[in-house]
Amino acid sequence: VSGFRGYFLTGSGAMLCFAIWRYALDFFLSRGFELMIAPSLVRKEALMGSGYLPQGEEDLYKTQDGDYLAGTAEVATMSYYSNETLAKGQLPKKILAFSPCFRREAGSHSKDVKGLIRVHEFFKFEQVVLCESSHEESVKYHEELNRNTEELIESLKIPYHTVVNCGGDLGLGQVKKYDIELWVPLENTYREISSASYFHDFQTRRLGIRYKDEEGKMQYAHSLNSTAIPTPRILVSLIENFQQADGSVKIPEVLMPYMNGLSEIRN
Repeated sequence: VSGFRGYFLTGSGAMLCFAIWRYALDFFLSRGFELMIAPSLVRKEALMGSGYLPQGEEDLYKTQDGDYLAGTAEVATMSYYSNETLAKGQLPKKILAFSPCFRREAGSHSKDVKGLIRVHEFFKFEQVVLCESSHEESVKYHEELNRNTEELIESLKIPYHTVVNCGGDLGLGQVKKYDIELWVPLENTYREISSASYFHDFQTRRLGIRYKDEEGKMQYAHSLNSTAIPTPRILVSLIENFQQADGSVKIPEVLMPYMNGLSEIRN
């Protein structure tokens, strides 16, 4: 139907995915985030402004009209505020953005060729923050965003660890980045599930996102983002860690209210 790296989720698998979305929505809204459904189809300027072009074009799907399918809601969410001047009292902006995401996975032909780890089309909640132009503010919100996702994973009771990326693994404009990796028993290793980064004013200068400080002077805001939850990738670790000896899969306790009465999935 959809070729290499395509997939279907049906029945209980689809319900489990929706349960994760609904739980994540309640989790992040309770922490003061504003919900946004962001478009996947974006113009070149949006990708340039957020730093995904020009160097990442080989991993993007491009339409015949010259637009692109974004690999993260961060792109459209940041561009939503492009060329805007905010009042200091409007900061911080804390957005929980949801969108379908698309990646060509160029150069990954021999990696994760089966399963749900590396697919062309997926769905993701993204935390996006705009704050005052202060390194201390950026550090504070960077720790907060990463901790949000850690606490979500802890509530699901999935084993994980957090790593700090070295300079060679940082993307364009990133000052610091954390990756959260979940334990995958079948592979006997941890796999990345989330990245949290801050950029200082790299993105906001390119996009023209400013605010007036207490003295009325124009300042470029600082920007940050972090994966809140990606699907279907998280299903791999969740199902493997909750599979029982008889092949059934227990539903994490926090997801049960969203599973239409199911407490386990059986073949």
